[in-house]
Amino acid sequence: MKPLRTGARLALVAAALAALVTAGALTAAADPAASPAQAASTAGCGRAPGLTSGTHTIQSGGKSRSFILDIPADYDRDHPYRLVFGFHWWGGTAQNVATGENVQTGTYAYYGLKRLAGGSTIFVAPQGLDNAWANNGGEDVAFTDAMLDVIEGALCIDTDQRFSVGFSYGGAMSYSLACSRPDVFRAIAPYGSPGFVSGCSGGTEPVAVFAAHGTTDNFTDGISQRDRFVANNGCTPQTTPSPPRGSRTHITTEFAGCSEDHPVVWASFDEGHIQAPRDGASGDGANSWLPGETWAFFNRFASDPPEETTSPDDTTSPGETTSPPPTGSGCSAEIDVVNDWGSGWQGNLLVTAGSGAVSGWTVTWTWPGGQRISSHWNADVTTSGSTVTAADVGWNGSVRAGQTISAWGFVATGSAATPAVTCTAAVREAAQGHRSVRIHQCAPRPAGSVSRAASPALASAVAYSTGAR
Repeated sequence: MKPLRTGARLALVAAALAALVTAGALTAAADPAASPAQAASTAGCGRAPGLTSGTHTIQSGGKSRSFILDIPADYDRDHPYRLVFGFHWWGGTAQNVATGENVQTGTYAYYGLKRLAGGSTIFVAPQGLDNAWANNGGEDVAFTDAMLDVIEGALCIDTDQRFSVGFSYGGAMSYSLACSRPDVFRAIAPYGSPGFVSGCSGGTEPVAVFAAHGTTDNFTDGISQRDRFVANNGCTPQTTPSPPRGSRTHITTEFAGCSEDHPVVWASFDEGHIQAPRDGASGDGANSWLPGETWAFFNRFASDPPEETTSPDDTTSPGETTSPPPTGSGCSAEIDVVNDWGSGWQGNLLVTAGSGAVSGWTVTWTWPGGQRISSHWNADVTTSGSTVTAADVGWNGSVRAGQTISAWGFVATGSAATPAVTCTAAVREAAQGHRSVRIHQCAPRPAGSVSRAASPALASAVAYSTGAR
């Protein structure tokens, strides 16, 4: 990636924060007791959070503009977070995106991505002028710049992990950001974009793109938008396959020859202008395959966790031993089925620490009926036959004593299953001036013990007018 345009932004942070009016309290940005950040990604790292979840209002271009912010409940000031913008469609609102209420409240929040994030991501739902993204004179891009100034001055953000997703006009706005801010956004995910209706200032630099479009969508200019980035990214042009009419299936194609770290992926589905297509059913549905494929795409660009340094006294002396693990320490894990559409499904791995905190975990299980993981996020995963082994990726390895976290997620083929999962934990503790690491292994939970598996029952499908953008 090219160097980020942070200098001018950081210079504006103080002024932007001063202009901020929020629905809740704004914590002072200056924190005399600030702890050193693990990674100095943004000015907000290492300081008490200067923003809270909720609706915030700022000034941009002489106008009051608002956005909804969603911060993980266990926010860590020293951990740089992924930042995802979710832009609404024409006639939609930030509230629609933040709640997912047009598909299924909660389950489809931020286009279904929030439930997959597992506390790894800060989400933003901006509100467009007149519920649209006309971007007159670049004012919506400037609004995005202003949001970044405020958010990154108040919170710890990974500057290599900024993404944008949007449906219809929100997809067009995502493309506009890829055109005008290629050094800011790592990747975009436009769904059913109607064309460059939000403009495309610049538009010659590579940006990773995952785009989805219905075969019967009345808006066809999304293909030309995709092809611009096929060219920008150095990919080999090709005719992408489409699913048969009436099949209610989708085909995902990745273009060949793209420049390093700038893939272009096109998902064609047998439907119209909708944001949550499903295999085997018509209309929008919370069991859409689209969030899982989008999240897996975003996770291809995950940053490496900050390297840990070990001082000379951080090792166990020769001949020194550690005491046996206390009863109940270690970890346990279970598979939580969050979506099931028959031919495939989405699952989350829930990891629970025992009586002691753990600083890393590895889980393993064996599929009972030929299931296969097709995509995953927030874990290092290996498979051998029907056996799956997955380990934390650093930032999500720590679990407090007695805490349960949604550690990582996956999309799998075949019928949904919840086999017994074995969890092995690494426990870091302080003792006599040094730290040691112990490995604890717990017996697997009985198969079928999951109590939080989501029902596949859906609310009525929400269809969008073919005139919507």
